Amino acid sequence: MTTPPRWSLMIHGGAGQLARDVIGDAYDAAARAALARALDAGGAILATGGSALDAVAAAVEVLEDDPSFNAGRGAVFTYDGTIELDAAIMDGRDRRAGAVAAVSATRHPVALARAVMEHSPHVFLAGRGADIFSTEQGLEQADGDWFATPARRAQLEAMKAKADGESWFDVDMKYGTVGAVACDTDGHVAAATSTGGVTGKRWGRIGDSPVIGAGTYADDRACAVSATGSGEFFIRESVGHEIGARIRLLGEDAATATRTVLAGVREMGGTGGVIVATPDGQALWHFNTSGMFRGRADSTGARQVAIYGDEA
Repeated sequence: MTTPPRWSLMIHGGAGQLARDVIGDAYDAAARAALARALDAGGAILATGGSALDAVAAAVEVLEDDPSFNAGRGAVFTYDGTIELDAAIMDGRDRRAGAVAAVSATRHPVALARAVMEHSPHVFLAGRGADIFSTEQGLEQADGDWFATPARRAQLEAMKAKADGESWFDVDMKYGTVGAVACDTDGHVAAATSTGGVTGKRWGRIGDSPVIGAGTYADDRACAVSATGSGEFFIRESVGHEIGARIRLLGEDAATATRTVLAGVREMGGTGGVIVATPDGQALWHFNTSGMFRGRADSTGARQVAIYGDEA
């Protein structure tokens, strides 16, 4: 019988229509290097007995700083040419959670979400109020030039140029949300997710990433989940909580629960993926797109970084 890992870490950088001939060698290499750095950051914490909560926060901060992904630096633009960031974090030990939406000035939105969890009586803050709270907490600030990249601005311009009145945003299905789930040596799980949303989003649109129970969820009684994809469908399916509920209440294994819930998302017309970690150290990913930026590491020495669906 195989002994489960003492700790495990899994990360993602978004799922979508990812093909080698579209991504190209340079982008492929940059994304893989960033995923590896995120595994290093989170894995170093877990390997020395640190908490799952600290590990997922550290891993996501690395990805927020890398313009290969749609979170923090390199986040996509709204239809009006602004950048609005969403993030969430959850601790499986007691199901404490923190989330922020439509923030614009915190370098690491996941750190702001954690501050909401640890230093406020609330779970979810948004917009100007969340930005004010960030400065009051002394978190590192950044201006628009830090987050904005020419590539993301070009994506917005291209989307507007071919808009047909029916496709509201992200018509090419190029998601780039980042996330992490982990189990530490004490058997506690945690999850964190961060995103810029979707290119061309309007009217203050918020997706599933900061919604506790949808794009982010952690419960020591079941699992930790971070999602990426077509957020409206992930919200409607309550993906994170649904996976956990099937494990906890139906006794399903994590793989079965995950496949079942994502099949429900697919039936409604949604696409994307999730990463899942359980309190016994198991970790898995599942996606119904052609690829997902992803990586994993655990205490057995297993380590992998992958992008395309045909990578084992």
